[in-house]
Amino acid sequence: MNINSTLIGQAIAFAIFVMFCMKFVWPPLIGAINDRQRKIAEGLNAAEKAKADLATAERDVQQELDLAKTKAAALIEQANKSANQLVEDAKSQAQVEGERIRQQAQAAIDQEINQARESLRAQVAELAVLGAEKILQDKVDVQKHASMLDQLAAKL
Repeated sequence: MNINSTLIGQAIAFAIFVMFCMKFVWPPLIGAINDRQRKIAEGLNAAEKAKADLATAERDVQQELDLAKTKAAALIEQANKSANQLVEDAKSQAQVEGERIRQQAQAAIDQEINQARESLRAQVAELAVLGAEKILQDKVDVQKHASMLDQLAAKL
C-alpha cells in the first residue's frame, strides 16, 4: 500500500462524507439552530412585553388606589358633614321641643292660676254672701248676688 493512494482515498472519503453531511445532516441542524434562536428571541420579546404590561398594570393599580383613596376621603368627609348636620338638626329639634314643652308648662301653670283665681272668687263670693246673711240676719238670694259678684269679678 502506497501512502499516497491511502491519503487520496481518505481525502475522497472525507470529501464524500463532507458532501453527505452538507446535503443531509447540516440543513436539519441549521434549521434546529434557527428554530431555537427564533424561540429564544420570541421568549425575550414576550418577556419584554410582559415586563411592559406589568409596569402598565402597576401604574393602573396605583392610579386606581389613588382614586379609591380620594373617593374614600370624600365619602368620609360627606359622612362627617352628614353626622354634624344630624347633630345640629337634633339640637335644633331638642330646642324646639324644649320650647314647646316650656310653653305647654306655662299654659298649664296659667290655667291652674286661673282656676285657682276662679275658685278663690267663688269662695270669696260665698263668704261674702254668708257674711251678708249674718249681718242682715236674713236669707240672701244667691242667684241675684251671684250675678252681682260676677260683674264685680269681671271688673277686678
